[in-house]
Amino acid sequence: MAVCTVYTLQSLNSSCSISSPTKTHMGFTQKQVFFYNNSGNKAKSRKLRGGEITCAGDTIVIGLAADSGCGKSTFMRRLTSVFGGAASPPKGGNPDSNTLISDTTTVICLDDYHSLDRTGRKEKGVTALDPRANDFDLMYEQVKKIKDGVAVEKPIYNHVSGLLDPPELIKPPKILVIEGLHPMYDQRVRDLLDFSIYLDISNEVKFAWKIQRDMAERGHSLESIKASIEARKPDFDAYIDPQKQYADAVIEVLPTKLIPDDNEGKVLRVKLIMKEGVKYFNPVYLFDEGSTVSWIPCGRKLTCSYPGIKFAYGPDTYFGHEVSVLEMDGQFDRLDELIYVESHLSNISTKFYGEITQQMLKHADFPGSNNGTGLFQTIVGLKIRDLFEQIAVDKSSGALEATKA
Repeated sequence: MAVCTVYTLQSLNSSCSISSPTKTHMGFTQKQVFFYNNSGNKAKSRKLRGGEITCAGDTIVIGLAADSGCGKSTFMRRLTSVFGGAASPPKGGNPDSNTLISDTTTVICLDDYHSLDRTGRKEKGVTALDPRANDFDLMYEQVKKIKDGVAVEKPIYNHVSGLLDPPELIKPPKILVIEGLHPMYDQRVRDLLDFSIYLDISNEVKFAWKIQRDMAERGHSLESIKASIEARKPDFDAYIDPQKQYADAVIEVLPTKLIPDDNEGKVLRVKLIMKEGVKYFNPVYLFDEGSTVSWIPCGRKLTCSYPGIKFAYGPDTYFGHEVSVLEMDGQFDRLDELIYVESHLSNISTKFYGEITQQMLKHADFPGSNNGTGLFQTIVGLKIRDLFEQIAVDKSSGALEATKA
């Protein structure tokens, strides 16, 4: 009787494959399991009956789409914090690299796949939002390789000079985040995504934010700001905005309804739109799953100054898909009291009671930490961690089943 021992790896960054059976010198048929690390070196192997197995890459790929200046960088910092460790540029590499690397996560800016530099776009009369200014073939090829466990030499778009710099080496991480204008534009790239998010900032809020930033910090005139927004709008509407129909989760930022005719963009109404039926993803709900709920939590357990806070939750449809929508209008006065709200939310994928509140307090200085943008970005980060862990378990189970075949 043959006895088979199955070994698992602590690192999820391994690859494997199956080959035909071989016979030992004693005439028994065996199968051998080979584990490889990301550099392609054989790490471990075990003899099993039937054939040779080597495992596929275990990198999961997350897509984050948004217009420039819509909070992608803040969301990335919240996401990497959920997994532990701060993200930083590649050590010893190009100081103008757009890539961020932490212990678990690598974030790639899709601006690096611009096929035209700043001068080239100007000569051809196209913006960076136009697909003709981007190399989707290379984007697909390299994201697929990373997902399959193969390192790539990725180009660098230098935002300072507007030129394309020499490439940098990107090794397969546990989680690859591709963020930028077009992560869901090309179907080939879209099909590689394990989960996708769209940050949808309404025109009113985007305009208010840009005025606050560009007038106060950069000395731009109101007229130049309006002209800049209007110049980008046709391409944004044509190529960027339609991608939200493919997203598994959308964070939509709107003007508040708590202040009549508000146009300052300081108090926000934020929606977390969660697609139903997505594998490994169970939408968050408030009080009772599937019900329609309106909740004003201000009172003894939650301090609220004018104009207060209002939550809403319920089922809806979004681009023909069934969704659950969680909404927050208003802002927190005291983040430590957020735990009262957290205790009424379910399916939040926390590891312990109060984890959302802890994460929000940890990054209280991040933009949006007192309103729904920070809250929902944190929740989505926790959901991505849960999705990652579920996929890892499934892949481990699949590898074990393969050894039994």
